[in-house]
Amino acid sequence: MSRFRKLMFSATGVVALGSATAFPAIAQQAIDRSVLPLPAPKFEGVIGKTYKESNEAWPKLPTPPAGAPNVVVILLDDVGFGQVSTFGGPVPTPELGKLAEQGLRYNQFHTTAICGPSRAALITGRNHHQAGSGFLAEWATGFPSYNNMIPKSTATMGTVLRDNGYSTSWFGKNHNTPDWESSIAGPFDRWPTGMGFDYFYGFIGGETHQYYPVIFENTKPVEPKTSPEQGYHFMTDMTDRAIEWMKYSKSVAPQKPLLLYFAPGAAHAPHHAPKAWRDKFKGQFDAGWDKVREETYQRQRKMGIIPADTKLTPRPDWVHAWDTLPENERKLYARLMENCAGYLSFADHETGRLLSAIRDLPDADNTLIIYIVGDNGASSEGGFSGTINEVKSLSGFETPLQDVLKHIDEIGDPNTEPHYPVGWAWAGNAPFQWVKQVASHLGGTRNPMVISWPARIKDTGGIRSQFAHLNDVLPTILDASKIPAPKVVDGVEQKPMDGVSLVSTFSSSKAPQVHQRQYFEVFSNRAIYDKGWMASAQHTFPWRQDFAPGNWDRDKWELYNLDKDFSQANDLASSQPQKLATMKALFDGEAKRNNVYPLDDRGTGRLLTPKPTPSDPNRLSFTYYAGATRLAETAAPNTKNKSHSITADIVMPEKGGEGVIVAEGGLSAGFSLYVQDGKLVYHFNWFDEGRYVITSAEPVPLGKSIVRFEFAYDGGGLGKGGVGTLLIDGKKVGEGRIEKTIPARFGIDTFGVGVDTGSPVSNTYKSPFAFTGTIGKVVVDLTPMKKADADAAAILELALAVKKAMSD
Repeated sequence: MSRFRKLMFSATGVVALGSATAFPAIAQQAIDRSVLPLPAPKFEGVIGKTYKESNEAWPKLPTPPAGAPNVVVILLDDVGFGQVSTFGGPVPTPELGKLAEQGLRYNQFHTTAICGPSRAALITGRNHHQAGSGFLAEWATGFPSYNNMIPKSTATMGTVLRDNGYSTSWFGKNHNTPDWESSIAGPFDRWPTGMGFDYFYGFIGGETHQYYPVIFENTKPVEPKTSPEQGYHFMTDMTDRAIEWMKYSKSVAPQKPLLLYFAPGAAHAPHHAPKAWRDKFKGQFDAGWDKVREETYQRQRKMGIIPADTKLTPRPDWVHAWDTLPENERKLYARLMENCAGYLSFADHETGRLLSAIRDLPDADNTLIIYIVGDNGASSEGGFSGTINEVKSLSGFETPLQDVLKHIDEIGDPNTEPHYPVGWAWAGNAPFQWVKQVASHLGGTRNPMVISWPARIKDTGGIRSQFAHLNDVLPTILDASKIPAPKVVDGVEQKPMDGVSLVSTFSSSKAPQVHQRQYFEVFSNRAIYDKGWMASAQHTFPWRQDFAPGNWDRDKWELYNLDKDFSQANDLASSQPQKLATMKALFDGEAKRNNVYPLDDRGTGRLLTPKPTPSDPNRLSFTYYAGATRLAETAAPNTKNKSHSITADIVMPEKGGEGVIVAEGGLSAGFSLYVQDGKLVYHFNWFDEGRYVITSAEPVPLGKSIVRFEFAYDGGGLGKGGVGTLLIDGKKVGEGRIEKTIPARFGIDTFGVGVDTGSPVSNTYKSPFAFTGTIGKVVVDLTPMKKADADAAAILELALAVKKAMSD
């Protein structure tokens, strides 16, 4: 065997044997890791006048400290503390359970209460405001803590580990790239590949359709290789890709540790559960959310997940008692929860495939796995009745219950975008108060976590109750890898880490508390934790994004001793006013130190703040060419609530001319201009309920032609109708009435020329239905709106963005 291939695998990792390596590593004792990238090593050879009297020497590549583990970070989405069986919940998660048996369960781990900020804290090791992510990108304002532009002074785990010799990757959800930077125009320094991750395969934003996802590979949009009819599901796809990358990396460089960040979309809406998985739960939620929450609480006590004396907080007035609901509502709501349970259980199964592949690695024992079950509490954005068309619901259009029931057996299929009602979110956060977004209370911020590291953790199956936070994850990884937090990265001085290492808790459940103080703030819901005490001030509501009290001094502050009151059930504010005053002062100090101020509870007002854009916001004419696909709706021409035209130069082939010329949206809503059966067709999809189709009376001629669609908007408000006209080479060939239009957003899908990517807008073809001829260019011209309509449209679209962003 060649000396380059002699390897020894041990519990401490992969150790190369022999004196030579293909690319020599920097001597460990010579490395100063406080400045990244590591400085180029001095040339150690000899340069003479010719090669005969010279000695070559390859530059030594960075390597991590000896014994540095592989690192796998797994982060689920919108999963509550009381949902997974590993922590007492009703949804079986056997794969997570296996990992917990081989590691530790943490029952006092915390997130920020909402997606993007949680993920920023995770990957940077800083508080979310320090990472420029005080709230979501849709609400971004020009303040450094709220612009959603992660600063270079908070280098990510990808950058730090890569520059120390790790292979790095990111799979699944990325909600840390601002949406105004998510097009082909970039910039790309806040994409995963620009933040230190060598490879990215996933989606940008709060959610994606699991059967028709908007996927990027590094910075390039790519399409699934199979269809939903062929069994495609993004959860399976991203798992396959992660396993493939991990195995390939270890095949090429087995001695090189890896970082794999695995972030499924589950269980964020839309809840897309394969039928076989949702069918497993038939009838299991018929007892309703009150009973399920009570049963979860009892299991949690029995399993030791919560102290035996923990109180189950009572049902709030914003959740209806299950027994008071009509039978048909109970039937629908139970089915929506069955579907979500199927989705979450399916995600556990797929994640289990990844965990199984990790166990097969030769250095599996030296793999640190940090599995965080949710980036916030369970989500209430399904509203009080749930939905099967999330975009329609977010747009303010309610579907009558009897119409939804007609599709009850389709819930979870590709033609639905389901979310459960608020009652299930409340039940899923047992035993705590409140839900996702409410950073003041544990129902928004307390999430399960499991850590496994066979080489180091010996108290397998143990429970840890030390207070911990997302910002502790990166310091823990660095401590485990013996890598210091850098002081300078790419010439930029770094902010200190706000988190602390949890490695000391690996060996003992009685290890001293390491994270002593932590503030929380999201949308003016705020709290402060300090040495077992927590003060909380709830300010806004998840289902009332228009509700902005505007007077923070009137907020009611509550006080809890979490050492004695695990679930925040006993408010001590009235009996201990001095302690509460002390805690409020601590919050103010932390808020100032972390640049939390100014507090801002506006919804529409913050969204009205102009955001950076690669295009002129007043632009009225847009020209695109073939190949322009997967353009986010926010970056595409906004044809809604106004007259507009679409003009395309095309060449029809001699035979078989058909396909999409331009389309935007998908199954939930959108428009498509295409050729089918030789005719020019315009199809407008109103939330999959109203479909308006205009077909040309004449065929599209062979060869070159100019096809055009004109829409004369009625005006007088938003979402109104109008008259659509088709023209070929200037001749009118079709006309039809479109009775109502979409006032704000089409949904998750995108804009594209020459194909209808993702789910199909029209129900007369299958995606992508690519145009078989040639497209010269497509021009979209917009007519300026009347001021009253423009103002109303801005308010409505921003209100929808508020709802949508809150669900992210």
